[in-house]
Amino acid sequence: MNDRVLRQEVFDELEFDPSFNAEHIGVAVENGVVTLSGHVESLDQKLAAIAAARRVRGVHAIAGEIEVRYPYQSKTADDQIAKQAMDILKWNTTVSRFPIDVLVEHGWITLSGTADWEFQRREAEDCVRKLSGVIGMTNKIQLKPRPDVEGIKGKIEAALKRHAELEARAIRVSIRDGNCVVLEGKVDTLAEKRAAEAAVWSAPGVANIEDEITVGGA
Repeated sequence: MNDRVLRQEVFDELEFDPSFNAEHIGVAVENGVVTLSGHVESLDQKLAAIAAARRVRGVHAIAGEIEVRYPYQSKTADDQIAKQAMDILKWNTTVSRFPIDVLVEHGWITLSGTADWEFQRREAEDCVRKLSGVIGMTNKIQLKPRPDVEGIKGKIEAALKRHAELEARAIRVSIRDGNCVVLEGKVDTLAEKRAAEAAVWSAPGVANIEDEITVGGA
């Protein structure tokens, strides 16, 4: 697929997704690398637009340069965002028992602390990214080391085989330093690459992923 056709495919997918307004989003494509520009009304909409582009076959990588501009230029003070973030993390039973710190600078949230599983780390991020005034986020939450790493490679390979979106035979799994999973191989879309990562994070004992999977165009 050439860049012109791919650009139109991405435009069509953005227009099709009802979770954000694509009217002010620009798309540029060069050698399968998609650059999204323009602006949306929230961080959640920005991430949804990036996810939509990721679904398109032929997209090898995405540069998400979309700005977050809240309606009528409304702005929430950093201390208000920080308080709201701490409150919502405290109320969420998935993450409330973990020591998570919140830093807000000019609308940008940085989360730090520890959690047991990757889904808990992502839940903390999902909790606060929808808050009004948030324009970006850095998730520095670390996963606690786990002793039960025996058989981790076999568990991951079995999880990949169970995943309906993946052709597991195209993905190779190896373990480095006891709990770092290295993924290699080739998939058709960025969404499939993300699906492989999600399957790996579901295995106990995984502390880090080095994703070397390449995305091939159709």
